[in-house]
Amino acid sequence: MASDARNYRLGILNGFLASTGDGFFNTSVVLAGFASRLGASNTVIGLLPAIAQGGWMLPQILVAARVRALPYKLPVYRSSASVRIGSYLAMVLITAFLWESPALCLSLFVVAMSINALASGISGLPFLEVVSKTVPSQQRSAYFGVRNLGGGLLAFAAGLIVRWILGSGLGFPYTYVLIFALATVAYTAAYTIFGRVQEPPDAAQPASDIRQELQAIPQLLRADAHFRAFLSVRLILAFASLADPFYTVYALRELRVPSSMLGVFLMTITGVAPLSNIVWRWVAERKGSRRIIRYSAAAAFLAPLIALGLGWFFGPSHAGSEVSSGARQSQVGWLYLAVFVMSSVAAQGFNLGHTNHLLNISPPHSRSRYIGTLNTLVGMALFAPVLGGVIADKLGYDAVFWLAAGLFALAWWWCGKLRRDA
Repeated sequence: MASDARNYRLGILNGFLASTGDGFFNTSVVLAGFASRLGASNTVIGLLPAIAQGGWMLPQILVAARVRALPYKLPVYRSSASVRIGSYLAMVLITAFLWESPALCLSLFVVAMSINALASGISGLPFLEVVSKTVPSQQRSAYFGVRNLGGGLLAFAAGLIVRWILGSGLGFPYTYVLIFALATVAYTAAYTIFGRVQEPPDAAQPASDIRQELQAIPQLLRADAHFRAFLSVRLILAFASLADPFYTVYALRELRVPSSMLGVFLMTITGVAPLSNIVWRWVAERKGSRRIIRYSAAAAFLAPLIALGLGWFFGPSHAGSEVSSGARQSQVGWLYLAVFVMSSVAAQGFNLGHTNHLLNISPPHSRSRYIGTLNTLVGMALFAPVLGGVIADKLGYDAVFWLAAGLFALAWWWCGKLRRDA
């Protein structure tokens, strides 16, 4: 049908533009570098990705209760998109006019990010509901694979632009003002385009409320062993993310990598994404989402180990008190790219595997409840980077990386309990 093809194209274009915005607004590189430049503590730096990811998931049990009985979900998506766009504009203005007061700037930036994350969480469940209704299950791997592949190429282009901006003569904070403004433009276009999808109505569902949704969680966990296994894997992986924002900070503060390498780090993350998506799409079509998640956990396991190895050879605490030369620092920076290669490969696999697996194991009549339950419970665990910041301040970055490696290994093992045919 023509409407199905149109919906498919709009969804793909939405993914392309949203990934472009993510390239400019990358929490692990761009936001970590921005906060580090303002002198933020490790705890605050860890809070930024926690807000972006955990804040996105936390409101979804409430959204599930509200959305369940609605025949059309897109109006909820459109309303939250307006709030998201306004919060991005606020972050641009806060950075431009309050940077001379770092504490105030960071505080208001975190508030704007929190509003954005909550609004994004409200839109996330309607987005998945609409995708599940407009894209047949046998096409979803290709759908998300194409979105991720094309979006990854555009995010790589965004990384080139970020590198050029950070290396230009434009002074701080206007480099970041420009980067955040470009992200706002990309996100605005993405949300507007997906809002034009033609959504078929759902069959009538009984109304629910937040209390009923919360009371249904224990029953859902007891009744569905496949869902329990998937939730366990997601929780372990969420706690393992406690190291994610500190790869960049570790490179800047401990290995003394030049700040100009931030653009290269971002280009690596975004450049690896489309290439890895080709592989992940092949795995999805032949092996299923369970195998994607397991392979991704193995790749993620290597990232903190590589960071630890480079720290052992080149870090100040292991290489003596002698200050490294500029050439040596640059060399370390290029070697450090391997950390972001493994992290990006794993992230793309998780994005594809998690979404496919959740949609495949969720019964159509209870899809909102499954999505809302899982995302809310995992959302609380995604504040683990804040704990990572506390550990980094107290025990150092090595402790954070060792803990992350152990959790990724545990997640790899637990993937054996996931449903094989998903």
